[in-house]
Amino acid sequence: MRTQILLIIVCLISPKAMEGQTINTSYGTVQSYSSFPSQYVEPRQIDVWLPPNYSSENQYTVLYMHDGQMLFDSTQTWNHQEWGVDETMAKLQKNSYEVNCIVVGVWNTGPARHSEYFPQKPFEQLPQHFQDSLLNIAKRNPQSYLFSKYIQSDNYLRFLTSELKPFIDSTYSTLKKTQNTLIAGSSMGGLISMYAVCEYPDVFGGAACLSTHWPGTSTVTNNPIPTAFLNYLRNHLPSPENHRFYFDFGTETLDALYEPFQVQADEILRNKGYNPQNWITQKWEGADHSERAWKARLITPFQFLLENKN
Repeated sequence: MRTQILLIIVCLISPKAMEGQTINTSYGTVQSYSSFPSQYVEPRQIDVWLPPNYSSENQYTVLYMHDGQMLFDSTQTWNHQEWGVDETMAKLQKNSYEVNCIVVGVWNTGPARHSEYFPQKPFEQLPQHFQDSLLNIAKRNPQSYLFSKYIQSDNYLRFLTSELKPFIDSTYSTLKKTQNTLIAGSSMGGLISMYAVCEYPDVFGGAACLSTHWPGTSTVTNNPIPTAFLNYLRNHLPSPENHRFYFDFGTETLDALYEPFQVQADEILRNKGYNPQNWITQKWEGADHSERAWKARLITPFQFLLENKN
């Protein structure tokens, strides 16, 4: 039944049938799908960036990226910043690097973002009283998007792997093997990217986790969340033989909280056999927690993920 429903969804969706918000790019083109349906999460816009030389006669690595509305067009973002994904791909091409990749930008839905990106299994390992406290605080503060809904990242990953990916693979000319299916995001998007590879190691071969938000909330004081994330990573990190990770952090604003936890994550990766061929962590002095900062260094994780496929 699930397969039949999925096939119906795939057949109903086409670039002509679903025209989303227009996205302007300086390099390549974007096809947008508004209100992409799902049985697991709220509908949302999906943007698919195609390189200028895209051809159905070739096959392409696929990079899934969270916070899709922030990736390409700063004229339409809430803070007038963007990741500059298309400009970064242009830089790679200018440096004689063949951009054999398409990027799938998955929009967040605002209030549900934190709940969709917060790794669910580590959350459920937290003491029950602490879980309840986080959810109750959110109920008393409707202005905050933190824990505004019960954690639903497992459903978000089901959406990506069982609904969105089959559509992308059937609509575009893609390389479908694990090493050619990548995922990336920043802050909470860094956490869900790490979680995606650990939960679906047969689907995702690599992740770029920029400014990974190890605290999971707004404070590190008396906060057991980072330990829960690190314990999960220790117990679920997939084999380094066919997976790769990029982590980074800045030193300003919210990023200033991350280094002690990233050092612990690095030790876990090292003990599991990861090395510079399949894992790097970068410290970016002076970088803050913003799309502007991620844009400035995006070429580094892109090169690492796209050049180091096993």
